[in-house]
Amino acid sequence: MKQKPYLSSEEVKKIAAAAEAEASANQWAVSIAIVDDGGHLLWLQRLDGAPAISAQIAPAKANTAALGRRESKVYEDVINQGRVSFLSAPGLSGLLEGGVPVMVDGHCIGAVGVSGVKSTEDAQIARAGIAALG
Repeated sequence: MKQKPYLSSEEVKKIAAAAEAEASANQWAVSIAIVDDGGHLLWLQRLDGAPAISAQIAPAKANTAALGRRESKVYEDVINQGRVSFLSAPGLSGLLEGGVPVMVDGHCIGAVGVSGVKSTEDAQIARAGIAALG
């Protein structure tokens, strides 16, 4: 039987802490979501001052990145390049930059989604969280 890595509770906390530190260092009020490889929510944190809607958008971005095994920005780019029919893709609602998959040995083991500031900054926070895994 084949085995694959997965996100442990400790790793989820490590990602969350590093993402929060990156957001705080830049004084960015965001929501941070972490999901497993199936897009199921493992962590949701709305920092003080983050817009209420960000708590809905961050998990959607993370879910899209996990299920698609790629950054959610890929889908945003597809739509922006004119393929608006992709908006009807089933099960995907976070088609905005800011969702980043967590990849280990070629396996997607989860994803981080961030919302609340510019999309490039959301992605920066997500990548900072993932980088904490080493």
